[in-house]
Amino acid sequence: MSSSDLTPEAAVQGALQRLPAPDAALIRGMLNRRTTNGPFRPDPVSREHQHVLMRAAQAAPSHFNSQPWRFVLIENPDTIARIAQISGESMTELIEAGVFFERYRRYFRFSETEMDERRDGIHIDHLPGPLRPFTRQIFSDTGLKVMRQLGVPKKLGEDNRRLVAGSPLLLAALLDREEYRPGELSGFYSVFGLGAAVENIWNAVGALGMGIQFVSTPMEIPRQWRAIEELLRVPPQLELMAVYRLGYLPPEQARPSIDWSSRHRKRLSQFVSRDTCDVPEPDDAATT
Repeated sequence: MSSSDLTPEAAVQGALQRLPAPDAALIRGMLNRRTTNGPFRPDPVSREHQHVLMRAAQAAPSHFNSQPWRFVLIENPDTIARIAQISGESMTELIEAGVFFERYRRYFRFSETEMDERRDGIHIDHLPGPLRPFTRQIFSDTGLKVMRQLGVPKKLGEDNRRLVAGSPLLLAALLDREEYRPGELSGFYSVFGLGAAVENIWNAVGALGMGIQFVSTPMEIPRQWRAIEELLRVPPQLELMAVYRLGYLPPEQARPSIDWSSRHRKRLSQFVSRDTCDVPEPDDAATT
């Protein structure tokens, strides 16, 4: 088989085989990146591993080496429990009001065929038995009514609270307001830099036997986000941008009551162009 007959994925795997083992392992680690939807082991995350993650974040690029990111490592059980409570309450409120589904329904996929065609979003493939007949209607007014009757918002909120509460380490990501000025280029540069720092952490956790997940629901409700800012005593010169939960992975993970898969990625032609935006990269592009 000539190089021109290879699929892009086969070409990538061939290129990895020709790289030195450490370099190939680094790239494979990125390609195997996962988000952890399930619980962590209760073991504390060692300080050594925490500092490895912070060193990985520190190595990220930033505009003029401004390093606008700041992080708070949260191990205090009372603080974690309170953030967990806020997160669970936020989830319940968002589901109960239908806000979550209205805001994000464009990302939901309900079949492998739809997922394969779009190759983005999340495939809702794991539902409680009573909800399965309503798969397509689950985010309609009728579906939301059924979910309320079955107590799904409270169930999801409690599931969320337990996940966060059972995490041995939370990580708050912040930006320095001296650099982070929304509406100016510095705002973009700062967010870009923080994104690179967090991605370094995300790529590093797997090598440490750890997982990571975004604790997103409090961000959806301003008063709940302010409660976390107050809890963490965020000073005026810093902006709280995100909170993540981290921990060591158990050997096997049970799936949550409502869960999804999101391993599909867009084909080359769906996100890559050649020379100008007018020319999509062919999915069977020859390698050289």
